[in-house]
Amino acid sequence: MANSKTAFLAFLAVSFLCGLASATYKVGVGRADITGPPVEINFMGYANIKQVGRGIHTRVFARAFVVEDEKGNRVAFVSADAGMMGYGLKREVIKRLQARYGNLYHNDNVAISGTHTHGAPGGFLMHLLYDISILGFVPQTFEVMAQGLYLCIKRATDNLVDGRILLSKTTVLNVNINRSPSSYLRNPAEERAQYEHDTDKTLTQLRFVDLENNLLGAFNWYAVHATSMNNTNKLVTSDNVGYAALLLEKEYNPNKMPGKGKFVGAFCSSNLGDVSPNIMGPKCSISGNDCDLLTSRCPAGEGDCFASGPGKDMFESTQILGQRLADAALGLLNEQSQESTAREVTGDVRFIHQFVDMPNYNGSTYNPLTRKIDKVRGCQPAMGYSFAAGTTDGPGAFSFEQGTTTDNPMWNFVRDFIAAPTPEDIKCHEPKPILLATGRATFPYEWQPKIVSDQLLKIGDVIIAAVPCEFTTMAGRRLRNQIRAAASAVGGLDTEVIIAGLTNIYTSYTVTPEEYQAQRYEAASTIFGPHTHSIYMDVFERLTKALMRNETVDAGPSPPYMNDVMLSLNTGVLFDGHPINTDFGYVKAQPNKEYGINETVKVTYISGNPRNNLFTEKTYFTIERKINEDRWKVAYTDASWETKMVWHRTNTILGFSELDIYWDISPQTLPGEYRIRHSGEYKYILGGKYPYEGLTHSFAVKED
Repeated sequence: MANSKTAFLAFLAVSFLCGLASATYKVGVGRADITGPPVEINFMGYANIKQVGRGIHTRVFARAFVVEDEKGNRVAFVSADAGMMGYGLKREVIKRLQARYGNLYHNDNVAISGTHTHGAPGGFLMHLLYDISILGFVPQTFEVMAQGLYLCIKRATDNLVDGRILLSKTTVLNVNINRSPSSYLRNPAEERAQYEHDTDKTLTQLRFVDLENNLLGAFNWYAVHATSMNNTNKLVTSDNVGYAALLLEKEYNPNKMPGKGKFVGAFCSSNLGDVSPNIMGPKCSISGNDCDLLTSRCPAGEGDCFASGPGKDMFESTQILGQRLADAALGLLNEQSQESTAREVTGDVRFIHQFVDMPNYNGSTYNPLTRKIDKVRGCQPAMGYSFAAGTTDGPGAFSFEQGTTTDNPMWNFVRDFIAAPTPEDIKCHEPKPILLATGRATFPYEWQPKIVSDQLLKIGDVIIAAVPCEFTTMAGRRLRNQIRAAASAVGGLDTEVIIAGLTNIYTSYTVTPEEYQAQRYEAASTIFGPHTHSIYMDVFERLTKALMRNETVDAGPSPPYMNDVMLSLNTGVLFDGHPINTDFGYVKAQPNKEYGINETVKVTYISGNPRNNLFTEKTYFTIERKINEDRWKVAYTDASWETKMVWHRTNTILGFSELDIYWDISPQTLPGEYRIRHSGEYKYILGGKYPYEGLTHSFAVKED
């Protein structure tokens, strides 16, 4: 009897402690609009100077979670629908947070990651190579992103409640392929044998709930490029992962417009460096034949080497893959308790961050082939010839080929005219032939970063490794294993390690030393040379050990402040005009009187330039459904997948422009009476901006 009583008391004690463990966090989630100027500004990602914005397909958002443990240790993580993150932006976000919260948020405990969409306005990175195809810095893009990133963290902070975090994982097939399989095969056979696939297929989810188990948000990490929308797209888009987020949020925010509602769902970037969503693989665009495996080139006359997705066009491919990702995340959230793979995250919150001067880094790493410690050092930033070849997601220009390991006197002459590499640079980067010696270029300011941001966020037994670039599949696997092993060796903790890509500052790619020898696009874009990955392995192992010991590390050299030297060739809006006998908001093309399911509505307005007002957190138009004689309800906005907004100049000299709005009527559309309302601003030739509005006549949507 005494033993039974002791056992019962022990059971109560354990239950009590488990209850305490499950309530040790404050958790909050938030979202904000970061849609930049949708027209006349180049998109960031493909570096295609012809990819100039003409409108909106979906708005882009920043999504944040904040976690605080019982001791008050706090971290904030943001996933932004952006190509990547720039340190100038993060510095500005921290500045705004500290103006409101003091030192509650700082560089060490805030991580901001980009989803890597290639369909959002650029001009925010503050390094010339990344902004040159955007024609320089774009203050309007920078400001709306800075405010949105700040606002999503503020909202997450305002929404903090006592809660719990659960981690779960699932396998998602038919969403990604390796776009550089010949490089992947350079990795040791025994290492490759440990993995079933040449890309990571695991979706990892952190679920945030309150103490009553009400769902607050879900953040999902999956390795795939957000390049289902190719370089011919000119409408702002969050691409495949952004569409997945919209679907996930729609499920838990019923009757809310996209970007609205309490539940926040995000799909975040991971080690996606060599991972493509174009799962049908690369083909020659004219002949349809397979491209050359090593160079990704096609024979003369057979076209460019393009990879395509599973849909009939890029929009359908985006939709298909986004749906597959959303279904996987929903599957985890909807698991019944008895079959759930989710486990609770428990433990304290910690963080560590260090700036590292990569070109001047001298370290060491264990070489498994020789079983010796190798000395490693970084190189001055440089891009190789294969960088100019582009990828099968977006081929480059001229006659450059992937896999190039020899240089060309003509291109070397062009390179040296801009900035010549030293003999030491050339030796350091071998076998990469240097096309752009970006580390030696200083006019008008720094071309690529030399100082990188390395960061770890620990939430219980989950460690988020915030990396400042695009790690390839095997590069990410090695880093995860290294961090996991270091955490176990020092802290005795079995951890789940998540790679958060394109975080805090952008420095292109990181491949394994073996993949570097192949010199495909990803290797040519590994800017600090063949030991780049080894340096990251060294740094993150050291940071992990310091994190587990609760030690502080030297902050490292801060990146230069360049806000005052930004170059921009983008002009503002001079003025807007309209034809005689019309006005701004005039409906030039009215809708038909009646439409059926799967038909498309198109209307045209006389408009001002959308750059006059970005309608942040609002919308350029609404599609409204009649409820009764006195009430119309908004059914769709410019953030809805079913709509598109396309703007075009009709007379540049007189400042005339028009705005087309398209609405694809889906089978889920309720029948009824509809109308379309457009809101905008025009810029008067003598100064000032003034609002206008246009409204179509009503039309019917009939059932099939």
